[in-house]
Amino acid sequence: MTIHPKSKQASTRADSLPEDYIKYYRENGFVKIPGIISKEEAARIGQRCREISDAAAEQKRSEGGTRKIFTQVVNNWTTDPVVKEAVLHPNITAIAKKLAGVALRLWHDHILVKPPHNHAPTEWHQDQPYWPHGNSSHPISCWLALVDVPADRGSMSFIAGAHHREDLPMQNLGDKRSLFSLAPDLEYEPKLTLPLRAGDCTFHHGRTPHMANDNATDEHRVALATIYIDDGTTYDGRHHIVTDPLKLKPGSRLEGDLFPLV
Repeated sequence: MTIHPKSKQASTRADSLPEDYIKYYRENGFVKIPGIISKEEAARIGQRCREISDAAAEQKRSEGGTRKIFTQVVNNWTTDPVVKEAVLHPNITAIAKKLAGVALRLWHDHILVKPPHNHAPTEWHQDQPYWPHGNSSHPISCWLALVDVPADRGSMSFIAGAHHREDLPMQNLGDKRSLFSLAPDLEYEPKLTLPLRAGDCTFHHGRTPHMANDNATDEHRVALATIYIDDGTTYDGRHHIVTDPLKLKPGSRLEGDLFPLV
């Protein structure tokens, strides 16, 4: 049985995206896309993301904080041209729209760096319960590997078909039992781990349960996640780092310069 599409191509282009990738994504809630950007692009973007992450981690240490599961820095596209290039990359955004099948806006990016031997997996969770969104049925995240990410360097794992579970509240990504205490049946579903080469990515639906292994290697794991949401998504009033400064009223559409169409 084929559990995810395979391609012999060095790169995958939106204008020739095989239909089986789209079908697989919609049935399972995730898909691996090989070579969505070139290795040269991945190296350049990865170096910049690592610089941004290291600066944020150093600031956190100077303030007395500690680095735990990973270093996360949000909405870098608004201040850094290299990250903006990746977040709005025409091949990435075009494939995202083909997979989702609807018009999309940018929600936010986040740089995700796991240091070597961090011994802290990102436990099973869905993303969408964390977001203050209404009217968003097709949220889709691109998790872009900017270095090679074998299974022991913090690669992603998914539970196929579980993106239809819209009834679950927010889960704790630091608690390995959190998701399964809310949905015991999901513990017995098959889990698929997808190692990636630099320049590969996975796309996953906002309700697809996923996790990332700890980084047991001697190298940093460097990834850039970018989230796209349905055009027409509204703000539901909950707190979030992206929307808190905007002083939005519940029911307001997420649109404008901070949430551009892609």
